[in-house]
Formats: sequence, structure tokens, C-alpha cells
Amino acid sequence: QVQLRESGGGLVQPGGSLKLSCLVTGLDMFSVTPMGWFRQAVGKQRESVAALTQNGGTNYFGSAKGRFTISRDIAKKTVDLQMNNLTPDDTAVYFCNQLGTPRWGQGTQVTVSS
Repeated sequence: QVQLRESGGGLVQPGGSLKLSCLVTGLDMFSVTPMGWFRQAVGKQRESVAALTQNGGTNYFGSAKGRFTISRDIAKKTVDLQMNNLTPDDTAVYFCNQLGTPRWGQGTQVTVSS
């Protein structure tokens, strides 16, 4: 059974950084499985943040471009999201997803506030 579990969220001041991790268990071919990070702020729809393609390429969406970095640690079986220069607009619950499937983690809260 495939399970995704996010961690690393918390409270950070504007301009700060956080690194989120998504531990993936039970997934064969993890190293080539497309994975993504999404987020959902209160009162808003869930939106794409970043994605890892099958061949190791990356895609970034909206305000994540230039500030966030998605990566895969094959040994640890995690998909990580390094977030820099955070602003209050980044406040949301962040979710990990196996792209193209209904497999989601439970989410981790990121709050950017002074």
C-alpha cells in the first residue's frame, strides 16, 4: 500500500526558509515516479507548487518559481521541497501527491508570519 507522509512545516518569519519532506513508502519504481507538491490556503482551491517528472525534470508554478526547489532523495525515499524567501502568501497546508493518482499525504501546515 502506497503511503505519503509530509513533514517539516511550521511557523517562519517573512523572508525565512523551510524544507518540507514527503516520505513515500510502498511504491515500487519510486525513483522514476512523477511526484508533486501542492498547497491549499484557507478559502482557496488547492494549487500546484512544484513537480518532478519521470525523467528527473522539474516544473514550478506561480510564485514558487525562483524561490522553491523540488528534489528526490532516492536513498531516503523522500520528495523534498526547499522553500526560500517565504512570504505570508505562502501560508497554506502543503500536500504531497503521486501525480496522476488520488494518493495524497495528510498535509503539513506552513505559516509565514512575523
